[in-house]
Amino acid sequence: MIEVAGLTKHFGKTRAVHGLTFQVRPGVVTGFLGPNGAGKTTTMRLILGLDRPTSGTATVNGMPYTRLDAPLQQVGAMLEARGVHGGRTAKAHLLALAQSNGIPRRRVGEVLELTGLSTVAGKRVKGFSLGMSQRLGIAAALLGDPKVLMFDEPINGLDPEGIRWMRTLLSGFAAQGRTVLVSSHIMSEMEGLADQLIVIGRGELVADTTTRELIEHNARAYIRVRTPEPARLTAVLTAEGAQVAAAEGELRVTALAIERIAELAAREGVPVHELAPQRASLETAFMDLTAVDVEFSGARHNGKEGTR
Repeated sequence: MIEVAGLTKHFGKTRAVHGLTFQVRPGVVTGFLGPNGAGKTTTMRLILGLDRPTSGTATVNGMPYTRLDAPLQQVGAMLEARGVHGGRTAKAHLLALAQSNGIPRRRVGEVLELTGLSTVAGKRVKGFSLGMSQRLGIAAALLGDPKVLMFDEPINGLDPEGIRWMRTLLSGFAAQGRTVLVSSHIMSEMEGLADQLIVIGRGELVADTTTRELIEHNARAYIRVRTPEPARLTAVLTAEGAQVAAAEGELRVTALAIERIAELAAREGVPVHELAPQRASLETAFMDLTAVDVEFSGARHNGKEGTR
């Protein structure tokens, strides 16, 4: 189990993490979500002893990572896939890790096979694509056959087959009773993969709940409507009892059937460019839940992208 209690980290005057408390339990895949700059990577570095907390604690199996015996055999982690000496081959990199951590040499071949890198084991890492580097980082994390796994954006650079492989791999580890913590910005993947979610914003805990509960409590289905006359259509629909919210150049309509929206727009002569049902999803729930915590955002102006 991973346990974080009152975890706080300041870099000078910058507050990266503040008062975080949560647990990552075995047997489920736990998603670690937050906008850019929310403190996810800093938190994972604190758990792994790569940074020292200003206050609070982070433990793995009841102990700080730095005090674990044979840590690579207890915790496998990938935070930066490119953090490998480019002149080494994939096999040499894994052999060095195995020898320095008391892991049998045969395990190198096993993880190369498991991650699909056997055919490129003798190639230098500097020639690897991002997807191949991701697979090598995953292989290193699995080298000690650990019970606790931590991955920061593990599917970046993977092709569709690789993403499906990664999804199956993580689900399988959780089914074996291992502890799995995964950070990702790809909400569609996290919705299908993660059982539990920890969401942070500006370094603070925003939610610690199941994926289903987060979606049910923070998102709902709606009808997306795009029209050059949003004010006029809003008046027409609200008069019919609909609830209408304007967001990002579109109207989000609830409490009115899509067929009725179309009929009312046609009757009043309001042009409609798009009329589409949108299901409640992790993406919409996440966006609504963390809207005030976004550090960098874009705005639309007259149909063109801008910054604010």
